[in-house]
Amino acid sequence: MKFAVIAAGEGSRLAREGVGVPKPLVEVGGETLIDRLVRVFLANGATEIDVVCNDLCPSVASHLAQLQRSGAPLHYVVQTTPSSMHSLYVLSPLLEGSPFVLTTVDTIFREDEFARYVGQFRQMAATGEADGLMGVTDYIDDERPLYVKTAEGAMITAFADTDPAPVYISGGIYGLTPPSLATLRRCIERGDSRMRNFQRALLADGLRLRAYPFTKVLDIDHATDIGKAERFLQQR
Repeated sequence: MKFAVIAAGEGSRLAREGVGVPKPLVEVGGETLIDRLVRVFLANGATEIDVVCNDLCPSVASHLAQLQRSGAPLHYVVQTTPSSMHSLYVLSPLLEGSPFVLTTVDTIFREDEFARYVGQFRQMAATGEADGLMGVTDYIDDERPLYVKTAEGAMITAFADTDPAPVYISGGIYGLTPPSLATLRRCIERGDSRMRNFQRALLADGLRLRAYPFTKVLDIDHATDIGKAERFLQQR
């Protein structure tokens, strides 16, 4: 199975708060964010890991080249993009024809939960019971959360910017099958942007998306989030 990482953001908030390295190279628990994802993906049977990074931080591309030389089945694209959805579009030629799991580089989750998620997505993709398995959480600590509405069988019915009685929000973990890339191309062609609009377009195109609950998913948006992530990962 292929795995993909969006690592093309500038990390400007972290820089303003005194973090002196690009976001993919921020360390959590003594391990860079990108190294952690590569390690976890390989532990979950990754046959290929595809990464997009921007051209503003050469140290990230150099680090990815080093990982590649060390033998990781890693391909990377260096391109600055206007949104995460455009970053996925840049990666899409590498993802054609195969189910894939996508995250942003700063997504922090428990590894045991992620392994169970990947196992369910692998089975779901093999049987064709749904077109996508989206990681969700009821832990809301996001400045602009995307609320996920579900029906029977955890099937997703809508993605909303607001919800008066929220249950789940998107965790930024996406398991998708090849038909999703056709929707992605149409989004780009009509000038859409943002991952949340891509997710809405998947539903509008009739793709069947299922929610998979994680207990907690964190993002590294601020310097204080680093310590928060370390404490979370130390919990049992």
